[in-house]
Amino acid sequence: MSIPRPPGDAPICSARGCRAPAQWALRWNNPRLHTADRRKTWLACADHRASLGDFLDARGFLREVAPLAGSPTLDG
Repeated sequence: MSIPRPPGDAPICSARGCRAPAQWALRWNNPRLHTADRRKTWLACADHRASLGDFLDARGFLREVAPLAGSPTLDG
């Protein structure tokens, strides 16, 4: 089953069931599993930036939030 993507194959929000274009990169790691320099990225639309960030922050995983265009894990 394929998931529909926004026009132009733009990245979409990581929130469950959301198909909105992503605007933010939430960079995180789990220090119990990942090295200190490792970053994973969740994408967020404007509506889900706070809820996804709060979820990661409550667990001590959130490292930084950046506009999507400037996310080093997504460029290149």
